[in-house]
Amino acid sequence: MDSLLCFRNVNALAPMVRVGTLPTRLLSLDYGADIVYSEELIDIKMAQCQRVVNEVLETVDFVAPDERVMFRTCEKEKDRVVFQMGTADPDRALIVARLVENDVAAIDVNMGCPKEYSTKGGMGAALLSDPDKIEAILRTLVKGVSKPVTCKIRILPTLEDTLSLVKRIENTGVAAIAVHGRLKDERPRHPVHCDFIQAIAEAVSIPVIANGGSLDRVKAHADIEEFRKATGASSVMVARAAMWNPSVFRSQGLLSVEEVMEEYLKYAIRYDNHAFNTKYCLCQMLRDKVESPLGKQLKSAQTNKEICEGYGLQEYYTKTQAELQARREAIQTNHNHPNQPVLDGDVTTMHVKFERREYPGEFSPKMFLLEWSRKENLEQPRYETVQRSQDRAFQSMVTMTGKKYRSTLWEKSKKYAEQASAIVCLRVLGLPEGRAGEEYSGLVGKRKREEKSNETPDKEDTTTYFGARKRHLKTSENPEEQRVTNYSK
Repeated sequence: MDSLLCFRNVNALAPMVRVGTLPTRLLSLDYGADIVYSEELIDIKMAQCQRVVNEVLETVDFVAPDERVMFRTCEKEKDRVVFQMGTADPDRALIVARLVENDVAAIDVNMGCPKEYSTKGGMGAALLSDPDKIEAILRTLVKGVSKPVTCKIRILPTLEDTLSLVKRIENTGVAAIAVHGRLKDERPRHPVHCDFIQAIAEAVSIPVIANGGSLDRVKAHADIEEFRKATGASSVMVARAAMWNPSVFRSQGLLSVEEVMEEYLKYAIRYDNHAFNTKYCLCQMLRDKVESPLGKQLKSAQTNKEICEGYGLQEYYTKTQAELQARREAIQTNHNHPNQPVLDGDVTTMHVKFERREYPGEFSPKMFLLEWSRKENLEQPRYETVQRSQDRAFQSMVTMTGKKYRSTLWEKSKKYAEQASAIVCLRVLGLPEGRAGEEYSGLVGKRKREEKSNETPDKEDTTTYFGARKRHLKTSENPEEQRVTNYSK
């Protein structure tokens, strides 16, 4: 069994929304951080995620029903990344913790964020006024997962109430407690209350991680130790100072922001970070230089490729994309088939998403399927669509010749869901779907031509092909197996 994460005498990257994504965490580790926290991730969203091993990026992704990657991690940080969640429900917190526990070093509960997006659901700093719920959440997690459980709080208006709360937290069995030395109504411009943190450190036996010193105390690596001494804490957690320049963790001293931004951008490209998140983090590092020529170019960029152009990293971008594409092709080649149809009861399913840009022509997959049914004198396809309440996503099933087809993925609209189910049907039947790069089939758009000529090559070819196809499906002893075989070809 791997040794559990130690929270004594460590310097940690604090959890920061939008900042604490994989590139920042890896860069902070490179520069000397001992532990890195993820950004706060809300339990309701995470509970809907599926754990996916991304073989191309060599990451583990937790993917939402709408295909957004909510949390991405990799082997390099596995033993040092703390997953922070926003929660107000013990049972839901446990579901999420169990989902991620094998890919992270510890689980943390956010009990200090004062922002509305966190507190409106009873999460974050809202928990500070409900110590019974705090206890319930932490006890459930400590009992239910194999990894250390921690929490991050803010101080209460009185020292007496603060000490009472932290002692109750300690009794739940948590491995450490991080303390932001400000009240929930105080902001970064307000001084941090080092005396409160010191009193907490003296009152409990578990490690206390001091946070909140970036305003006037932590500017460089040497300041981290001074902040530790001023608070009497076991460890220090750095937020904004690391957001501005992650090399604050570097014992040899700060590096230039320009150098740090380049290294950050390399990680963002290597791990396919979302361009808007990349842009946001780089803008935080630029700070007052955001209106410089580089800053203006960065703000106008819409893709990671365009961002790289501003930093002179076009060659690195091109090389990295080529490497990822080569790995993607190798993986696809090694797999017997990346997306075999699977029977789910009486429904044939595939992992298919309708990407509009992949179907640039005038005719959609639904139109291809409709025209084929007309050519074969079959009943037209029939679509049944359902909408999921939690995120209002759609999933459609199409019935064709008495058989049902559906994508396992949920789409953002009813239209897209129907297109996805049509694609599944067309692929299983081995029919053209109108995808970019697909050879022209002559299937759709022939009706007007046929009115002009009854003996066009298109008509003859298509009639022969689909006539043979229809006879083949009728005579197959095992239609279900035959459809899969034809698609595999």
